[in-house]
Amino acid sequence: MTAPAAPVDPAAIDRFSSVFRAAQDQVERVLLGQRGAVRSALVALFAGGHVLLEGPPGIGKTLLARSLARVMGVEFKRIQFTPDLMPSDVTGGNLFNQAEDAFVFRAGPVFTQVLLADEINRAPAKTQSALLEAMSDRQVTVDGETRPLPDPFFTLATQNPVESEGTYPLPEAQLDRFLMKVLLDHPAKDVEVTLLQSYLGGFDAGDLDAVGLHRVVDAAGIAQMRRIARGVRVDAEILDYIATIVGRTREDAAVDLGASPRASIALLLCGQVVAAAEGRAYVVPDDIKELAAPVLRHRFLLQPDAELEGVRPDDVVRGILMDVPVPGGEHED
Repeated sequence: MTAPAAPVDPAAIDRFSSVFRAAQDQVERVLLGQRGAVRSALVALFAGGHVLLEGPPGIGKTLLARSLARVMGVEFKRIQFTPDLMPSDVTGGNLFNQAEDAFVFRAGPVFTQVLLADEINRAPAKTQSALLEAMSDRQVTVDGETRPLPDPFFTLATQNPVESEGTYPLPEAQLDRFLMKVLLDHPAKDVEVTLLQSYLGGFDAGDLDAVGLHRVVDAAGIAQMRRIARGVRVDAEILDYIATIVGRTREDAAVDLGASPRASIALLLCGQVVAAAEGRAYVVPDDIKELAAPVLRHRFLLQPDAELEGVRPDDVVRGILMDVPVPGGEHED
């Protein structure tokens, strides 16, 4: 991959950084103590990917999706995945209209701009695949007719790491379709106290209108933000750094199956967004290191013995980052 022919406009980078920070600040007004998750979701959105959120119930996964859609000024829908959910419940289907004496397509909830796929691992594989195909191709095919999804189309899928009964774990090939896997945990005590004070003051997570979240961008603006990010400069040494990190997942003794080249592309795209969010027109190693774990943790398989010994994917990523030499030299505008 080559660098852009002309440097990206510094004013465009400033605009990107301003919008990104404003959006992050707005979402964090209602989602306390989850700064990393909010930032990762925004990076994924502007990189054109999707996010798998994993965490216990009640920590704000639904609130993150709803508030993100509000701040982005786009349509939001939610699907509660259950064992009896059918693919047509996701994509929609053709229904016979007696008045018109013809079959008419009724769009499913996947036809939206921000989709919350709640507890995706509770649905059987065929239904999971219907959503993941839509995520990958940005289109839905029903009865031989293909229909494009709205632009942007951004999926936040959730799964509960605690419960296993009645769940259908996502296969590795499908997990690889998510740009990031973001882990959420319970907030710190001081954050929880602030949350309680907010509720005493009248805050209601179900009423975002009362909170006063304001839109900072719209669908056209999101497309523009993506174009700006793709113009961020990525030097050859950064490309080599990315490829080396991903390549090490295929060589690590604790790993059974390493990450695919799709992981390298994901790190590249996320690095460009992070750089632009920080007001830079070029990517530095720290941009890659920041999101290496969420981009990689779901893209490789651990050896069974390593899992028994308590090794986690994040441990492998951390070790790789410590072992791979960081590109040297100063970057200048």
